Amino acid sequence: MSQDAQTGQSKPDEPATSLPILQSPSGAMSDTINALQSLDVRLRWLSSWMIHNANHLRPSRDGLKVGGHQASCASITTIMATLYFHALRPQDKVAVKPHASPVLHAIHYLLGRQELDQLQRFRGQGGAQSYPSRTKDRIPVDFSTGSVGLGVAITAFASLVQDYLIAQDRMAEAEAGRMVALLGDAELDEGNIYECLIEAYKHDVRNCWWIVDYNRQSLDATTADRMFDRFDDIFRTCGWRVLTLKHGKLQERAFTRDGGRALEAWIDNCPNADYAALTYQGGSAWRARLLADIGDLDHVAELLASFDDEALSALMTNLGGHCVETLLEAYAIAADQQPTLFIAYTIKGFGLPFAGHKDNHSGLMNPGQIEALRTALQIAAGDEWVPYGGLGENAAADLRAFVAASPLAGSVSEARATEIAVPARLPVPDGREQSTQAAFGRILLELSRSEPALAERIVTTSPDVTVSTNLGAWVNQRGLFRRQELKDVFHLARIPSAQRWSGHHAGQHIELGIAENNLFLILAALGLSAPLFGTRLLPIGTIYDPFIARGLDALNYGCYQNSRFLLVATPSGLTLGPEGGAHQSINSPLIGMGQPGLTAFEPAFVDELALMMRWSFAHMQAEDGGSVYLRLTTRAIAQVERGETAWEEDALKGGYWLRPPGPAADAAIVFTGALAPEAISAWKSLEDDIPGLGLLCVTSPDLLHRGWSARQAGRWSGAPRNASHVETLLGQLAPHAGLVTVLDGAPSTLSWLGAVRGMRTSPLGVDRFGQTGDLPDLYRTYRLDADAIVEAAAELFLEV
Repeated sequence: MSQDAQTGQSKPDEPATSLPILQSPSGAMSDTINALQSLDVRLRWLSSWMIHNANHLRPSRDGLKVGGHQASCASITTIMATLYFHALRPQDKVAVKPHASPVLHAIHYLLGRQELDQLQRFRGQGGAQSYPSRTKDRIPVDFSTGSVGLGVAITAFASLVQDYLIAQDRMAEAEAGRMVALLGDAELDEGNIYECLIEAYKHDVRNCWWIVDYNRQSLDATTADRMFDRFDDIFRTCGWRVLTLKHGKLQERAFTRDGGRALEAWIDNCPNADYAALTYQGGSAWRARLLADIGDLDHVAELLASFDDEALSALMTNLGGHCVETLLEAYAIAADQQPTLFIAYTIKGFGLPFAGHKDNHSGLMNPGQIEALRTALQIAAGDEWVPYGGLGENAAADLRAFVAASPLAGSVSEARATEIAVPARLPVPDGREQSTQAAFGRILLELSRSEPALAERIVTTSPDVTVSTNLGAWVNQRGLFRRQELKDVFHLARIPSAQRWSGHHAGQHIELGIAENNLFLILAALGLSAPLFGTRLLPIGTIYDPFIARGLDALNYGCYQNSRFLLVATPSGLTLGPEGGAHQSINSPLIGMGQPGLTAFEPAFVDELALMMRWSFAHMQAEDGGSVYLRLTTRAIAQVERGETAWEEDALKGGYWLRPPGPAADAAIVFTGALAPEAISAWKSLEDDIPGLGLLCVTSPDLLHRGWSARQAGRWSGAPRNASHVETLLGQLAPHAGLVTVLDGAPSTLSWLGAVRGMRTSPLGVDRFGQTGDLPDLYRTYRLDADAIVEAAAELFLEV
């Protein structure tokens, strides 16, 4: 039964949500249930003790609370015990809710994959991480979690990636795993979940389970009662099966007794806040409230009298998410490929002294409470870390054997994907004047024709800006990815169009709606294809440069777990011109510099772009590699003539002298990206007045700054202190030289260059919102034109 959001009256659940009431389990199933119940208790204890040790026993040098969410762990231990020791298969992948990290570590401790030292250093340096981390934890972690909601959504996109590999004959259908997300109900407030849900429906995502730990308590409040039925509606509308696990078997058996239906109706209509408070107060409070509310109904008083206070409390907290039998039945129902949402009712802090208390989110058991729990579990003092402490020798042996026979037991290692060969050089498009955005599309198209081995591993995606980011020709050549054929109706009707897009299982472009979070989440999933599925892909995502900020949390999430992808962002800066301030990016170069795991380039010329794309494909596969961000532009500029290739090595380090300075030169103009013509024009105007004036093209402020920072850090890290690339470049200038820096973005992107050798710097850039206009007007207004560069150079010398 569930509560109607409008009337407040109970109503029957739809058939899809009801679970069969089994007869008494067979002997084998009964043994399984008993073992899983025992493991549930083990996980609750070990996770609680891990957190207690970190906060109360381990020496504290700073006096800060370590934390660890004992209540959030306790609410999900039954779900995780039944999953990890019964339902999951080796090919399944799981994103564990952030606050359940101690439970995950406890599971791997029982599986023999986690060291005691890691548990004892939980939330300490080098120990088990506060939230599951692919890169920092020693246990197998399929998906990092931390920023709530993102770990949920990535499982749907990982399922889409799996379908892509199957359709491309790079994975057998029989090897398909289930992508599972374990989430707290408060995560359902995250908007990115619903953006993902819509996209998953468009692509008919399969093999996905989202299991909600529905404890109805978040950090600040109790979950709104009226939302329950809305989740059913939302997910069913998007093609998901919804299984609501509200009652455990103790409750279901009580409901069949005289007076039981009245008790069931009371439970189904009890507000969440009341239920939590009564849980904390215990059996006597339950009895008083139930007698006051329904005690005068037929047989209810007799039913309640048949339970003492302890048993009544156990009955009222026997919700579906804490009942092993109920969970196993639900998993069996959802064993097909249909995506399924499990709403598993739980008690936050279940089995702990603050169960149900509204402040239990960050609450910790005190030493007396943990001691009482240890005593109740018959764990001897000193045996707190013993995996099966408190059990008799025979029971411990039986449970150890059960764990050893579970599907996930045994050694585990991530899949190793073969490296994709990258040609020594990529084609450089011809043309005296070109934009880097248009050249990107032309290079990709040429790769699809001339480098089939590389091109077949490229998969592109874009949030409804495929055409305007120059991916159209690639899609014409390679097609849209669809598991079901999608015909190009306009092409079949002979309606002229530059885009001839058909959808089929061999297509290599995944079309997305306008939701930047989805772009970064699918890039993260595609970029983890090698470790997750054993097949390497080279994902490329295109986006409007200013809207990187809209998906920044998801971008950080992908980089944090070492996903590998190429992000191509365009158009950039004021150079977008008539589109106006809403589409003109300012601080995106700083995002590129500040984001770990992401190397940012901003090429000015198309031969630089080809060089960087080639480097990117190799870097995405390197052991110590990462993801790459290319900031491109729509502005067509005159290309420079190259007489040699010596500049290329420096360009890939972050910068090179387009016009080398003379001996001990007094000044240099430093530029990045689309403002190359203005910088070159200013240099020509000044070269007679400032002998030896240098012109420095910075292709990656990110790499220059990173190298300089690493050298600075070498002073105390003991690393070799060879001069960084930026020091070598600027070392060709006189010590007292001045720098004029200019780019179409935040001036601080380059202004730090003066600190490298103590040089006076005049930084030009964009530090306020743009507006509509043509480029001459905009560049003049925002001091980006050649005149502004000349004036800035003059100011340097006037200040001497």
